[in-house]
Amino acid sequence: MLRKNETRRNFLRGAGALATAAAGAGARKLQAEAERPAPSAHTWNVADFGAKGDGSTLDTGAINRTIDAAAAGGGGAVVFPPGNYLSCSIHLRSRVSLQLMAGATIIAADTRPDRPGFAYDPAEPNDPWEAYQDYGHNHWHNSLIWGENLVDIAICGSGLIWGRGLSRGEGAGPVAEQPGVANKAIGLKNCRNVVLRDFSMLHGGHDAILTTGVDNLTMDNLLIDTQRGGIDIDCCRNVHVTRCSVNSPWDDAICLKSSFALGHSRATESVTISDCYVTGIYEEGTLLDGTFRRFADDVNVDRNGRIKLGTESTGGFRNIAISNCVFEGCYGIAVISEDGAIIEDVTVSNIAMHRIIGAPVFVRLGSRMRAPAGTPMGTIRRVSFSNIVCSETGSQACSLIVGVPGHAIEELRLTGFFIRHPGGGSRQDATIRLPEMEKEYPDPLMFGTTPAHGFFVRHAQGIEMTQITIGVDAPDARPCFVLHDVHDASLTQIRFPRGSTTPLFVMEEVSQIAVWNSKPVPDTEIGEAKSREL
Repeated sequence: MLRKNETRRNFLRGAGALATAAAGAGARKLQAEAERPAPSAHTWNVADFGAKGDGSTLDTGAINRTIDAAAAGGGGAVVFPPGNYLSCSIHLRSRVSLQLMAGATIIAADTRPDRPGFAYDPAEPNDPWEAYQDYGHNHWHNSLIWGENLVDIAICGSGLIWGRGLSRGEGAGPVAEQPGVANKAIGLKNCRNVVLRDFSMLHGGHDAILTTGVDNLTMDNLLIDTQRGGIDIDCCRNVHVTRCSVNSPWDDAICLKSSFALGHSRATESVTISDCYVTGIYEEGTLLDGTFRRFADDVNVDRNGRIKLGTESTGGFRNIAISNCVFEGCYGIAVISEDGAIIEDVTVSNIAMHRIIGAPVFVRLGSRMRAPAGTPMGTIRRVSFSNIVCSETGSQACSLIVGVPGHAIEELRLTGFFIRHPGGGSRQDATIRLPEMEKEYPDPLMFGTTPAHGFFVRHAQGIEMTQITIGVDAPDARPCFVLHDVHDASLTQIRFPRGSTTPLFVMEEVSQIAVWNSKPVPDTEIGEAKSREL
């Protein structure tokens, strides 16, 4: 009886305490809910699904089973612990990220027709659009890692993707069109909300990363050291590329495209590229390992490695901002419309260039027209270059701004440009007549030696150049500027090499030209002239 009464008293005391605290209970509950940590994301470890990570066992099946389990569980992170994961085609899934831990390497297996499983997914058909872009930009399934029609995906971590068994699409190694062969490390098509961050890539194939029709794309802090193209961004919207380093001697480092590979024209737009280092000067793998071994001068290497808009360009480019980047031992910046692209509202600023191959700035409106019949000629307008320094250029090609007859480049501004080159151009070089070559593949060295050593501008209107300084290591007998079929142009505060004895400006078929504050040239306004030298 006593125990029963005691129990009753304890209950009453507890009930009283609860009643006393009732006024603050709701507030404390809300506070507790607010302070409770959010549930951690689900993680799946590839080792738990049979991946060995020993560099010799083929882990394709285990990796894909892990990704499928994560997708079936509503999404989350697929973790690769330290190890070497030999694999063929890895299939990404929506709401799943791949997390590469430090010491984890995904290795593209060599294609082995004699061994089961050592083959990649076949390239999907893309008829009838194959003719409008290179084979490597027409397919995505023949990649080491690929995804199509996905949302909310990521590849992150400080590990490595090594495309050891990938084809570069031409030259030595497996042929890209051969069944079972892959030619890209990462291929993404028609995806949205994609993050690629912090990992490194070695030997990436035709393209280390190909993204086509991908919207809301972030690439940050990637280190890519490869035997052909680095990053291709094709028909994409809202893209941010930051803090990436790319060594790609045999192709472009970061390339914007707007191809017809989706079967329709789609612009690449709203893109920022900032704080990146692009180069073509190092032997493959030596940017990655930090030894920075440069090719010998007599080694036959393209030393490409630049940032470029084009060449595939049916859909156009708009609202592009490139800033705070370093170019070394590679081609300069290129803005190219060859297949009907409208390029507009582009800004390039705060660029440091060293040992540039060919033209530091190459703006080309051409008419190759590798596009469906009836595609109209393209346009380049409202493009701005500012605060660019360039030293030790490696050729006799100056910066080129070249349209084609009847189709002028419009509204181009270049301000705050400093270039120093070896000089040495001859009087004979100054007489060169550059052919139009309007249907040829656009390349900054396509014309060979140019008749100007600073800028060659042809078929352009609405041009503004301000605060341009040109220096030479040796005297150059060519003019600094050649203007041909240029209208409505203002050239202000131009500084020329000391001791120049040849005409500094050579003009043909020009109108509304103003040269101001550019000693020793007197201030000059030209209403119209068939031929004029200053």
